Amino acid sequence: MDLNELRTRIQKWEDRCTEFKLQAIHPDDLSAAIVSFANAEGGQLIIGVSNDRRVVGVTDADKLCQYVENVGLNNCAPPVSLFLETIADDTKTVIVVDIPKGDQRPYKTNRGVYYVRTASGRRQATREELLRMFQASESMFYDETPLVRLGVADLDLDDVSRFLERTGQAETLSGIPPERLLRSWRLISEGHPTVAGLVLFGRIPQEHLPFAQINAARIPGTDISNEPSDRKDLTGRLLDVLDQAMRFLYLHLAIPHRIRGLEPEPRPELPDGALREALVNAVAHRDYTVQGPVRLFVFDDRVEFHTPGKAPNTVDVEAMRMGAHVVRNPHIYARLSDAGLVTRAGSGIPRIVRLVKEATGQDVLIEIHESEVLLSIPRKVRID
Repeated sequence: MDLNELRTRIQKWEDRCTEFKLQAIHPDDLSAAIVSFANAEGGQLIIGVSNDRRVVGVTDADKLCQYVENVGLNNCAPPVSLFLETIADDTKTVIVVDIPKGDQRPYKTNRGVYYVRTASGRRQATREELLRMFQASESMFYDETPLVRLGVADLDLDDVSRFLERTGQAETLSGIPPERLLRSWRLISEGHPTVAGLVLFGRIPQEHLPFAQINAARIPGTDISNEPSDRKDLTGRLLDVLDQAMRFLYLHLAIPHRIRGLEPEPRPELPDGALREALVNAVAHRDYTVQGPVRLFVFDDRVEFHTPGKAPNTVDVEAMRMGAHVVRNPHIYARLSDAGLVTRAGSGIPRIVRLVKEATGQDVLIEIHESEVLLSIPRKVRID
């Protein structure tokens, strides 16, 4: 940063990436500022500027730099490495502390408090924000979180037996009691169902996780503002929700027939494999800390799948198309794999792209937004 940029930043004043301080501050306040930047997108703490936006400078810049570095290393957990520079304005020296986005998030102060940035300051992180940061660092997975208000009675153990039959594991695992099996699958933890356990085998999952559902709508035309001609909230256990979603798609997508011999041969407008893969991706990779449903929209020209939560870690659209395989909910994913719905090879998106291209001659659209991932599959036949 040079002097001109410093003056520009002072004019703009504080935001999510900038905070000003007059002089050396208490270690607790300084560590709170550092971890708030490290838990966000990084930023700069500029010392030597008054609240009335005057450059007043600091005394003994070398000593202050050493003090700031010590706080980053000793008063933050994990320690935060800082980059410091000084800017001279006539006889006044300003210290710029560059705090990078942390790669070991979440960070906390030595008093055990987690902070995040706001538009012009900081606040303590919420439980949901912490869970997302732990997930992003892969130090925990939200689907293994126990729901301590619930017990084993909130799970349908008979459905475990039906699941084993459905997945061809009944003979192999028949001698293992269902509760023990769920514990080994990390679907029960210390006598409580986990998020994955409730989603997969809960008696009434949406009673406790109301957002663990798919909201489906048929919207005439191509504009989301149009009134739906049909909509359904698809609830129940996860495999049942997926079956309901496929039935909804079959109801609203064209299935023309071609006569072969004496019997008509159904030729779905869009490949069954692509639609099923898109649905499974949405429920398997969604962020269950986001209290919103998966959304499924059937328009005249496309089918949209809206998955709550930003893509994990550094996965971008190109990585998705290349088959990047980052599992956000490994315990849900493992059971979907048992059911033959995922491959564990990261081939889901490339397979969707290939199947849709073969069927329609068009490419799918993938967009990553702050709160969701959109997958849009073009329709081959436009319904007027």
